[in-house]
Formats: sequence, C-alpha cells, structure tokens
Amino acid sequence: MRVIATAGHVDHGKSRLVRALTGMEPDRWAEERRRGMTIDLGYAWTTLASGEQLAFVDVPGHQRFVTNMLAGVGPAPAVLLVIAADEGWRRQTSEHLDAIDALGIRHGLIAVTRSDLAPPDRTAAVLADARERVARSSLGHPPALAVSGETGAGLDQLRHALQQLVSGLPAPALDERVRLWVDRAFTVKGSGTVVTGTLGAGRIAVGDELELGGRPVVVRGLQQLAGRVEQAQAVARVAVNLRSVQRREVGRGDCLLTPGAWWSSDCLDVALEPLLAEPQSRQVLHIGSASIPVRLRLFGAASAEGMTTARLSLARPIPVQAGDRAVLRDPGQQSITAGVRVLDADPPALTKRGAARARAAELADGTAAGLAGQVRRRGAVSRATLVALGVPVTGTDGVLTRGDWLIDSDTWRRWQDALLAAVDRHAAAEPLQPWISEEAARQAVGLPEPSLLAELAAGLELHAAGGRIGRPGATPAPAAAAERSLRLVDERLAKNPFDAPERSELSELGLGVKDLAAAARAGRVLRLAPDLVVAPDAVQRAVALVRALPQPFTASQARQALGTTRRVALPLLEHLDAAGLTVRVDGARRAVRA
Repeated sequence: MRVIATAGHVDHGKSRLVRALTGMEPDRWAEERRRGMTIDLGYAWTTLASGEQLAFVDVPGHQRFVTNMLAGVGPAPAVLLVIAADEGWRRQTSEHLDAIDALGIRHGLIAVTRSDLAPPDRTAAVLADARERVARSSLGHPPALAVSGETGAGLDQLRHALQQLVSGLPAPALDERVRLWVDRAFTVKGSGTVVTGTLGAGRIAVGDELELGGRPVVVRGLQQLAGRVEQAQAVARVAVNLRSVQRREVGRGDCLLTPGAWWSSDCLDVALEPLLAEPQSRQVLHIGSASIPVRLRLFGAASAEGMTTARLSLARPIPVQAGDRAVLRDPGQQSITAGVRVLDADPPALTKRGAARARAAELADGTAAGLAGQVRRRGAVSRATLVALGVPVTGTDGVLTRGDWLIDSDTWRRWQDALLAAVDRHAAAEPLQPWISEEAARQAVGLPEPSLLAELAAGLELHAAGGRIGRPGATPAPAAAAERSLRLVDERLAKNPFDAPERSELSELGLGVKDLAAAARAGRVLRLAPDLVVAPDAVQRAVALVRALPQPFTASQARQALGTTRRVALPLLEHLDAAGLTVRVDGARRAVRA
C-alpha cells in the first residue's frame, strides 16, 4: 500500500476528486456532507492499474481546521495539491504549501480541478502559476494536470501520474521501529478501542506488545482498507484494535511505539528551515498528528549556511528523534512560522553564561548532534540510546567501543584514574581487606554499566576475583600489634594444629574477627567459624588421623584421635563433610571416603 494526503484551499474539490478516483465518500460526518465542506480527516482508497493499493488522507481546507490538516499531512510521504481552475491560487493554498515545504515533503502532484468551470486559457494560467509557486518549495517540479471530478476529464491521466508517483516513492523501512501517530480513536461495540494512523515504518502484527503513553498495550486486531489482517507493514493506513485500553485514554497526537525503542523528550534543539516569519516565543509545534504548545528560544541569527537554530520547550514530552520534520505555527497570527528539523532530541541544559552562544556554534557546524559530539558530551552512551535519539552509529573513529557502549577516550582515562584511586583508598582504609568490592568500585568510578568494570580493571592490570578488585599481589596487612599476636597464634598451631585459641584468649591478644579473616585469606590459618581458627594444614592432618580409625567412627573417637575438644572437633568434622573428604553413615558415625 501507498499513502498520499490531499492539500489545498477550502471548497477547491479535494473530496470530490478523491471520491471520483476511489468511488468512496471520504467525508465521515453528516455535518460535513450537509455543509459540503471537509471538517476533519477523511479516508478512502483505490487499487491502481499496477495492482498497488493507494490510500488517500483527505484533509480539510478551511483555515479554522489547519490543525486537522497538519495531523493528516504530517505522517504522509506524498501529497496531492489541489487548486480550483475557476478560483486559482488562494490563501489556504499558500498555507498548505508552506506546511508541505516546512515538512520537507518531496513527492507530490498538482491537480487543477473544476476544469469544466473555467475556459482553457484560464486553466492553463492557473497551471502555470501553480508550477511557478510550487517550484520554490520542497516539492520542486511535480507533474501538474487539469482534471474535473464532475465530468471525469483528465482522471485517467491523473491515475497514470499517481502510478508514476508511487513507483518513485522510497522503499519503506520494514525493519525499523514502529511509531504510529494516532489520528483517530473510536470504540467499536464488542471489540473495544480502535486507533487509526499512517504506519510509516516497521510492522505491526496481531498479538504484538506496543507502548502507549508509557505503558504496554497489546494489539487485539488489525484492519487495512476495511479488511482484517494478521500483520500490517509500512507504508499503510492501519486500524489497530487495542486490548484493555479505554477510549478516554487515547486520542489524536498519541503514539503507538515499539517498546523501549524511542526517546521521549520535552526539549529539542532544532533548525528552522525555512523560516517564514519573525517568530514569537509562543508557538504550536505540529509533528506527526500531534499539536503541542511550545516556547521558542532563538539561538541567534542564521549561520553562514543560512540555518537558524533554536531551542523548543514543549508542554509535554513526545517520542522524537534527530531528523524528524515538523511545523511551527503561530496561533495568534494564524500562520505557519517555520519548518522544523530536529537536530538533537536530548540537548544539554544551558546553565552557564555564554552557553547558548556556544551551543549555537556547535549546532551550526554540525558537531553537536553527530556521533562524536553526542559521545563526547555524555562521556559514554549505549548504542540503544543513540538509535533511540536518531543518531547513526556509523564511523566510530575516535570513539572507544566496549560491548554495547561508545565511550569518549578522555572519559575512559578519567575512569581508569578514578578506579586506581578507589582501589588504593580502600586498601589504605582497610589494610585487612585490600580488595574493594565490584559494586563499591563501580559507584566510586560512576560507571553506567557494571559490565564495563571488568574491562576497565583488565586494562589497568588489576586483579579481579570473587567479586573484588585489588592491586596485583595485594595481601592483607594487619597492624603491628595484630601481627605480633598472630605470630603467637602461628607458633601455638605449629605445635598442635588443632589447639584453637579460646575466644577469651583471642580477646586478650587483641585479635578480632577481621584480623582472623585477613589471616585466613593470607593462608596463615584455617577458619572454621568467625572466631575459631586452626592450622592451615589441619584438614590434611585430620584426614590422616581419622583414616587410621576403624571405619566408620564416631565424633568422640575422632576427637580423641585429634587430641582436641568438642569445640574444635565438631566444626572440623563438618568441614571435612562439606569438602567431601568424609561422609556420614548414620546419625552418629562417619567414614573417610575412599
């Protein structure tokens, strides 16, 4: 399917022409048919000679309904500009062309309608005038034809021109993220809430989970051209039946999105192109099918390339990316102020003196919104974030890539320095535990992703094991007094590996739990409990002694063989069990494993 929107002054025959091309009535409301004037968006479709389906979004031409017109034209890839031969170019024709130009639409046709109501020379003059005016817009030099929706004159030529137009449209991006701007929402009895819109990229299938207003929603059903389908793919007019969504929860200007794939922003840095009038600070931004009040702050005069840049502060956040086109309209003057091209969907705050001037220079030379500029400003950014912002992740020269992250080289060096400092600071504060935990290290450095820590540590040749990081060769270093006490314990256990000091004895020696833990990590003792230590080779010696006993043996027999107390023997036997060196035979006896 292809989609095309109409444009043109009120009562110039847009709806009549769509009706003649499709055989369908695009005006949906009884009031529209009674007044003979389109008020809201209308929809109709036809099949071209090639077999391609062509859907029309018929927009209102009256000045009071420009907001509706922009909601219809905004998501459309092509336009059919309609001018009546008997009236010629009018004010709303100009405003509609301004909107087309502001949106940067490059594909279209000119149809001079009601040729049956004007003499041939008048029709030719209107055609020539239209070509001249349109040539100064983004449409350039589209085909222009004289037709009559009343008599059918020129309709075959128009159908052929439409066929040529759609064959030249860019191929739809079927693997892209979905962003369906809702232009209509209603309730169907027995089905629930249905929304419609122009699917410009990607695919939607029944059962898909999408995002609406920050919450997940499920596609219950799909229709294209009044027929049920299991999947719809761009470019297409689609109706989406949503499960568990109330009609009051969705309306024109909302978006159905691929979950987690879009950046939602209420602050944009933009280029105003073309700038049609001196802008006031209060404007309305028309993007997709949405219209949002904004406050505009110009960054200054046009650059050497003729580009005027500005910051827009939006009344509410919208899903937006770099490269999006939109329209600024002055509600007071009731005219289009400028076209908008989004340069940065997540710009930096302007808090310092001169920040706006510096930002204008960055935007003018193109460095701010590009890959290198985004990475430099943020220090580090994931590929997923860049994709959501609309920044192409290509040509990563000068940028470090670590997994899914792109990192500025200065930031990487700063992280390395911070990690070394954190390791050394921790070792100085905790000599008995000279290895900092990975989480503490990550927080000290300010890493956005835990997986970056291992690579950062490896680059500094730091030792990482057991969830901790330290300098190579780092060992627990007890204080001088504790070291003297530990030597006394070493001497005692050297004489009898199972002669564990009592808690009171450890207290007299000034040895606490941390000292014993550090001694265990250094391999000086084997720690059976927080305050119970034996010789480091106690396991091997204990196994040799109990193996000599008749098998199986009791705890009492093992205690006598080890020459120690129950306080030591029982924890040691449990340690042997846990190590798989002994095995319980019953509730009272064990045996050494073969």
